[in-house]
Amino acid sequence: MAIPLAKLLIFAVAVFMLFSASFATSEMPFMVVHKKATLNRLKSGAERVLVSFDIYNQGSATAYDVTLVDNTWIKKTFEVVNGNTSRSWERLDAGGILSHSFELEAKVKGPFYGAPAVVTFRIPTKTALQQAYSTPILPLDILADKPPTDPLALAKRILAKYGSLVSVISMVVLFIYLVATPSKSNLAKAGSKKKR
Repeated sequence: MAIPLAKLLIFAVAVFMLFSASFATSEMPFMVVHKKATLNRLKSGAERVLVSFDIYNQGSATAYDVTLVDNTWIKKTFEVVNGNTSRSWERLDAGGILSHSFELEAKVKGPFYGAPAVVTFRIPTKTALQQAYSTPILPLDILADKPPTDPLALAKRILAKYGSLVSVISMVVLFIYLVATPSKSNLAKAGSKKKR
């Protein structure tokens, strides 16, 4: 049973290598789109989301009419503060990189799961537009109650949470220490007996 499975695996790897080699020799753009979102809490209590994109052309040909569209951000949940959620470029050469970013202000508290953005581009040898998807973002906890970063406030919070436990453990350790260690009078008696 293991031998046919191994043969099948070797055959699959061989087909994959031939398939990838045929793509490597062809003149095509290959888009890699990295999407990143970071939260920034303002002093007013509002929270902003900075969304940035890096679009890499890892292929061997130029991509034309490159368009980035990110429809993830719902208008009732987010308001665009700076920039646009979509952008177009005339071309992206082989080995080139394009960057874009925009800033949003969150209106609703809670977790947010964003979908990948879509990048469309044109290849001169094909009539249909080509598509690439960005990497997804990690879930964002919008306007979450964050623990204080002040060391004194952190110590107070830990003491409030674990204070009773620490005091009980301290009393048990002190009791064991007192029982296990001999008193000074016992040590003095033992020392005087040895001298005799």
